[in-house]
Amino acid sequence: MTTTEHYDVVIIGSGVGGGSVALQLAGSDARVLVLERGPTLPREAQNWDPEAVFCDERYRCSETWYADGKPFNPGMFYFVGGHTKFYGTAMFRFREQDFDELNHAGGVSPAWPIKYADLEPWYGQAEKIFGVRGQAGVDPTEPFRSSEFTHGPVPHEPLLLDIEKRLQAQGLQPFPMPSAIDSGSGGRCQRCANCDAFPCKVDAKGDAEIKLIQPATQSTNVELRSGVRVERLITDESGQRVIAVEVVEGKNKYKINADLFVLSAGAINSAALLLRSANTKHSRGLANSSDVVGRYYMTHNTSALMAVHPFKINTTRFPKTLAVHDFYFGDESSSYDKPLGSLQLLGKIREPMLRQPLSYAPKFVRTALANRSVDWYAQSEDLPRKDSRISLRDDGSINMSWQRSNMAAHKRWVNKCKKILRKTGYPIVLAKSFGTEVVSHQCGTVRFGDDPTNSALDVHCKAWDHDNLYVVDTSFFPSSAAVNPALTLAAQALRVGRHIRENVLS
Repeated sequence: MTTTEHYDVVIIGSGVGGGSVALQLAGSDARVLVLERGPTLPREAQNWDPEAVFCDERYRCSETWYADGKPFNPGMFYFVGGHTKFYGTAMFRFREQDFDELNHAGGVSPAWPIKYADLEPWYGQAEKIFGVRGQAGVDPTEPFRSSEFTHGPVPHEPLLLDIEKRLQAQGLQPFPMPSAIDSGSGGRCQRCANCDAFPCKVDAKGDAEIKLIQPATQSTNVELRSGVRVERLITDESGQRVIAVEVVEGKNKYKINADLFVLSAGAINSAALLLRSANTKHSRGLANSSDVVGRYYMTHNTSALMAVHPFKINTTRFPKTLAVHDFYFGDESSSYDKPLGSLQLLGKIREPMLRQPLSYAPKFVRTALANRSVDWYAQSEDLPRKDSRISLRDDGSINMSWQRSNMAAHKRWVNKCKKILRKTGYPIVLAKSFGTEVVSHQCGTVRFGDDPTNSALDVHCKAWDHDNLYVVDTSFFPSSAAVNPALTLAAQALRVGRHIRENVLS
């Protein structure tokens, strides 16, 4: 194995975290290399084929992970742009109170070492970069903002306009869901039914490849290398500085040296890589003197709800335009003062998506349900627990021990959602919770804080134990809140990238 190259900065991962840092370093004097284990996702007919995406699992990874010793195939996607190639484009800011300590029915959600105000300007910048469409002032829990949305919300289709009115008739305050999509006059979006959980073959989705990596690599100082898997991080003899990454590219294994490293491989894989990089100075893994790496894993408590009317066909093509936050922090109508969660529309469910969860039902039944359903996503906060963790098996594979928390509140929220949806005119509401294999909102495994005894990273996501290692993905989250994490990650990553450029590399 030989060392062949040297860079000023090596970024591991091309998703929202790594891409945002790369964009901030573009045009600087630093020579930056972004490493991505997956290829560029091809634009092809199968991008929009539910049979290929959901039944053939054409894009899903082939890895085997373990859940407390039981093997499973995780819902991971390794491509340039990371999981945003398949996300539903939802781009929410965390609520202001989400940064404070909050009491839940199932325990305490801890305070962050930074406040909403610290990220507020970066939220605005991230919304502009990703082209987020939304409307300020209508979400009842919306935090203060210093800038308006650059683009107006994606319009509701007729059936959803009617549902919005029925929600308002219940005294609720539904609002347009903030969405990173290139829609409207002159936009690329064709308003197809293949957005949420599909890759976009016309590049209309505001994902990390389109909005971060492609603009960053237009600068001559930023290079992307795909199809390269990082096996471990190597430190100097003191253990304080990372000096190289050991990588595998095809049949070749080699090292790349750098002065600074940014790990952005996702909460699960970043934790696993740090653990896999254990050495004589750091026997529990890198950045892990506090023994928190891999711990406090969270991924939201989530359920899909199908609101079905036996005699109404739903012809909506792009449904992810509506959300409800009236019960995010509790339910005054029943004197329940603990947080419940968010309710938002899902992408349109089709028969192939029901084939696995409803395998016992005939195809015509699955088709009839899909054609007549309005599909929703109920989300509650998963609280951090030290024994909810990512660890390595003897063969180096990943083991997950997800100790689900706050489930009584989530069940209460799902039941509340069912009542709300029935009142919109849909007498049948089916619910299905997501399991361990769904890792879309993974977070918390390399938490940041202001105390090195109970956190792995400082407020700028630099490892306490190493002078030149940053971990910038959702692993830094000390809590999960109850909204999608992408925009909060983008805001912090832009903040960290600017800090590195102005205060570390200068």
